[in-house]
Amino acid sequence: MKEVLVGNYGSVLLIRDSAGEFSAIGKKCSHYGAPLSKGALCGKYVRCPWHGACFNIKTGDIEDFPGLDSLPVFKVEVKIGSVYIRFRPKQLSTYTRLPIITKCQPSSDKRVFFIIGGGPAALSCADTLRKEGFQGRIVMATRERNLPYDRPKLSKALSSTAALLQLRSAEFYKEAAIEVLTESEVIGLNTSNKTITMKDNTIIMYDSVLIATGSNPRTLSVKGSQANGIFTLRTPEDGNAISSSSYGKNVVIVGSSFIGMEIAAYLVGKAQSVSVIGRSQAPFAFTLGPRVGMALRKMHESKGVKFLSKTNVKCFHADENNNLTGVTLANETYIPADVCVLGIGVTPATEFLASSNINLSKYGFVPVDKYMKAKDDVYAAGDIAQFAIHATRGKPVSIGHYQIALKHGNIAAKNMLGKKIALDTVPYFWTQMFGKSSNTILAAASMGRDPAVSRIAALMLSNNMPSADKIRKDSTAWQTRL
Repeated sequence: MKEVLVGNYGSVLLIRDSAGEFSAIGKKCSHYGAPLSKGALCGKYVRCPWHGACFNIKTGDIEDFPGLDSLPVFKVEVKIGSVYIRFRPKQLSTYTRLPIITKCQPSSDKRVFFIIGGGPAALSCADTLRKEGFQGRIVMATRERNLPYDRPKLSKALSSTAALLQLRSAEFYKEAAIEVLTESEVIGLNTSNKTITMKDNTIIMYDSVLIATGSNPRTLSVKGSQANGIFTLRTPEDGNAISSSSYGKNVVIVGSSFIGMEIAAYLVGKAQSVSVIGRSQAPFAFTLGPRVGMALRKMHESKGVKFLSKTNVKCFHADENNNLTGVTLANETYIPADVCVLGIGVTPATEFLASSNINLSKYGFVPVDKYMKAKDDVYAAGDIAQFAIHATRGKPVSIGHYQIALKHGNIAAKNMLGKKIALDTVPYFWTQMFGKSSNTILAAASMGRDPAVSRIAALMLSNNMPSADKIRKDSTAWQTRL
């Protein structure tokens, strides 16, 4: 697999599979433009080295996420020992292939598919419905004022606007006849009558519904928690407010996992001081382990970030105008603070389902089967879904990852159309910053070792990952399995 020049027009990714057959597709991942020549060739697909998106090497179709679009594909011929690639010059001017969108024909298909939510799962579902030939009406209702956007970038680039983060243009929704109701909250779902009740008491009939409302940031209920300058991060507007308020100020971040640490990294060099409050000695201790966590802590400390570990917030302090001035911790340490960002986790946004007959887990998640179905004609996806996949050994889990949300929406859409396609994926999470013991490899993390995690994801998906004992004896054992 290598990137090759095609005349003077540009380059493509030329692949020879295990059977010796050649194929050629676009050279860059449709997500963030990673060079696929540096990715992992895994049988019939190539996996992106950065974030794990998978593309069929024969068709260019995207088979796992992130990203939404497939790649251009080129005809290859082998003659007298030479490889010839047929192409149109304009195909090399972009690394994505525009999707073929089915036109809405309500006169012939009177069904209404309603999508509650406006995040990646919601967009992926609507996008897939049109790609798969659905001609009925698609309605998407979101509490936010923006069209679906690239949420993972929020904590990595706080100043990014909603327009810059948009996943699809307004023209796309118009051409695909996807009705997006922004600043529109659903307050009721009646599965017996198949009706949606909006906050303004409008009632909409549906034939099939996807619940993809995402999550709500946790807050703190302590003295002073209503002071001005205390933020959570959920929307581009939140990010912009944090960014503009932090320049030259003392910033305290509560929470030392991905959101908190990414925000800390972003604010280094912009804020006067950045302090991170965490319950554990090392950041990421519960997800990546103490050794990796301490290495990342030291990296942040080298940039001037201060850590206050094994403690939490006792109360906030404010001036006569209710503007934040400081934080007192449980260990009675006082920290001057003009801005505080809470990155202490999320809860599923399923409160509106409390009066419905949708089954909810103890913590408010929506259990679904392998087809993302919660009950007849009701599907759930993204942060709120509780599901099982091969990587979890059949154990129901809830995983708030962007890639998972996109895959959920894609699978839900296909099953809303009656295709009976089961969820099969490996969760893939990435970040950007300068349990019980088991003999099974359940997760992998890397820094500067692309495409290592993409190769491991492929092994996990194919059930070909070596045991933990084998890895301990030979750290390169997994590299010979692909």
